[in-house]
Amino acid sequence: MYDIMIIGGGAAGCAAARELSRYKADICVVEKEEDVCAGTSKANSAIVHAGYDAETGSLMAKLNVKGNEMMEAMSKELDFEFKRIGSMVVCVHEEDIGKLEELLERGKKNGVKDMRILNAEEAHALEPNLTEQVVAALYAPTAGIVCPFGMTIAYAENAAVNGVEFKLNTKVEKIEKIEGGYALTTDQGIFETKVVINAAGVYADHFHNMVSEEKIHITPRRGDYCLLDKTAGGHVSHTIFPLPDRFGKGVLVTPTIHGNLLVGPTAIDIEDKEATATTREGLDFLVNKAGEAVSDIPMRQVITSFAGLRAHEDHHEFIIGEVKDAKGFVDVAGIESPGLSSAPAIGVMVRQIVSKMLDLSENPDFIPVRRGILNPNKLSFEDRKALIQVRPEYGNIICRCEMITEGEIVDAIHRPVGARSLDGVKRRTRAGMGRCQAGFCSPRTMEILARELHVSMADITKSGGHSKLIVGTVKDQL
Repeated sequence: MYDIMIIGGGAAGCAAARELSRYKADICVVEKEEDVCAGTSKANSAIVHAGYDAETGSLMAKLNVKGNEMMEAMSKELDFEFKRIGSMVVCVHEEDIGKLEELLERGKKNGVKDMRILNAEEAHALEPNLTEQVVAALYAPTAGIVCPFGMTIAYAENAAVNGVEFKLNTKVEKIEKIEGGYALTTDQGIFETKVVINAAGVYADHFHNMVSEEKIHITPRRGDYCLLDKTAGGHVSHTIFPLPDRFGKGVLVTPTIHGNLLVGPTAIDIEDKEATATTREGLDFLVNKAGEAVSDIPMRQVITSFAGLRAHEDHHEFIIGEVKDAKGFVDVAGIESPGLSSAPAIGVMVRQIVSKMLDLSENPDFIPVRRGILNPNKLSFEDRKALIQVRPEYGNIICRCEMITEGEIVDAIHRPVGARSLDGVKRRTRAGMGRCQAGFCSPRTMEILARELHVSMADITKSGGHSKLIVGTVKDQL
């Protein structure tokens, strides 16, 4: 029997796993996909929100502000990319300036620091590509951008180094109360645990409702995005929001941590918890809506579009805590925006809840730091030359768009909770994320995966499951 089983390998689940690995406990993360960071955590705005949007007094507001405050130190401790660039909520009608003032007051009550309202001249001085219609903006300098893959994987790797087990490709089908805990029936067998942490994203209501008479309901809310080439990355230097509405923060325009430009998301409520296909209507809406705040967005530079699902709980609030009528079952549910921003604080909150439930003792061997994959592009010429002399694979460029080497890909495969697919390599190294979108590097990356994993290239997938790319080779057939 495990002490703790966490359902879901997204940002919240992995943050909780890492925080709980501070204690002596048998911990296991169960994830139905072939990798961590394969759901909501991989397809979002990659924004660290300042914290002025959530209702004062809500758990969302508290954890957003706390997570924002923790993010910089956490990025250094776990070696993932984060940058404070500030955000602006722009107003295009004089009569709506009062709404900016309401957000400003809410932000102050929530504990957000250094916000102020800019007039049209000040806003355009900071962001020359704002449209002429912008008459004012709420400026929040504490907002930032992060790599959501990097953050989630960093949490997972550090948790694994500290003893957490990860069962990937393992789908939970049923949860039953047993003496001393719960039995989780999965497609890989039955596992028993004293405590369940339900961090299952859009499926969190499904598992909660298996054990509790007090039902919750989560609606998958689809968000379509367009990602533009790095040549467009400097079009804005802050995250630009419109005034929020009942569906969320609206269509934003933002630079990414890796130098691209991101436009999105839409907010479309659907029923299918797996429907992540983009639509023509959704993408057209993005283009038109984003153009209201930012002028001359070079949409011809779009290199890919994608969609993600956020877990919208009916009351638009995080649900974190032990379920009243299901002792030992802890919800981490309804984690939609600002869930990514809140992840560090969510991890701490879950740790505090569960450690008291199980009366856990500290792990004296806990390792708090993690070092990410070596990026040769950040080395000096001389240091890189010396590296290649010792490790020639770091001189072999596989992904030309992002200048990713064979050495980085091999490292990604052999790290804790390592890559097993093209998308797994992509999320860890960015090989395949450039302008050609893996058109050049996929075959070579597949060869490296097959070689390092000692499998056939026909066994390599794009993203696990049935997403195989080839059925064999011509030479094999001959």
